Amino acid sequence: MKAWILSLLLLSPAAIAAPASAVPAASPTLDAFVADYARQHDFSGTVLVTRDGRNAYAGSFGDANRVFGVPNTPQTRYKIASITKTFTAVLILQLRDEGRLDLERRIGDYLPDYAGEGARRVSVHQLLNHSSGLANLDTVKDAQTAIRDGLPVYQLPHTSDALLARYCAGRLSAEPGRAFDYNNCDYIVLGKIVERVTGQDYEQALRERILRPLGLADTGLLRQDRIVERLADTYFARDGSGAMTPDLPAYPENWYAAGAMYSSAQDLARFAEALYGGRLLSADSLARMLRPGLDDYGYGLWSYTMKFGERTYRVVKRPGQIMGARSQLLRVIEPRISVVILGNAGSADLDEFAAAIARRAVAQASAD
Repeated sequence: MKAWILSLLLLSPAAIAAPASAVPAASPTLDAFVADYARQHDFSGTVLVTRDGRNAYAGSFGDANRVFGVPNTPQTRYKIASITKTFTAVLILQLRDEGRLDLERRIGDYLPDYAGEGARRVSVHQLLNHSSGLANLDTVKDAQTAIRDGLPVYQLPHTSDALLARYCAGRLSAEPGRAFDYNNCDYIVLGKIVERVTGQDYEQALRERILRPLGLADTGLLRQDRIVERLADTYFARDGSGAMTPDLPAYPENWYAAGAMYSSAQDLARFAEALYGGRLLSADSLARMLRPGLDDYGYGLWSYTMKFGERTYRVVKRPGQIMGARSQLLRVIEPRISVVILGNAGSADLDEFAAAIARRAVAQASAD
């Protein structure tokens, strides 16, 4: 994640309110660890750990709205940023399972009016695993540049068609298939392919193929002209003072199929259980999704192994970050443990936080 807008590292710690609510965990050790880590690292958000589809821990910390002191709760909805890409990858693979899409076909086979150099050279597979060679959409490298010059891609209104034509349909910057380059353009193109193949807009396809069947009532797409009830405001550190300020203004729909979704911790845990339990994809498509490629990236997520104690475990992780919106969806394949962390401010390293929680959850599962 090279570009600032994708990984926007917080510049300094900031004081976040103490835990607002917490559900007692099955494991006091896990409960105590999460609360202590959240306090020490100024985490603001919700943490949910499930094992075999059942909640093992749920806790919320800090404020969803700092002006009015509205606390985060397990019912809070959060901007989930690039976890959106996992949903988009599922939609593409569902179309593959239906025989309506071939991963080795090129962009131009599904978007015949696509004007980019990659039309006949870039495959759906290469879009999914960020090896397309498309020019990177995000060129802002740091917070100060964004504050000084703005973010034209996200701070001006663009339709998804305009995003595709203006930013994702130019010359290639690398030979397709040669190198990993994390790029929102890949998933903008994939979103347009979903629309063309299904005959629906992306939001309709998402709702009818994933959200409605799984009962994910707290999940959807963000738009600047919509008010989403119970959605946490997001805050980031814009300078070295340690003070949190509201995120820079932006049109959230401009992240489209790459990062425009919101969800709750419980909905994401339910989605993970369905995905990794084989309820959304065929066994072959799920295996392809989880197969690590360049940079250990599969389709819409990272797939790798971690050693907990004396054993090595298969782990799948999907982080997301756009300014103050910070998220993690981590799955230990066996035992079936999901770690969901959704944040709206703070300086915690969520990669470290998620891995530490997973270690303790696995240890608890091994002891039972």
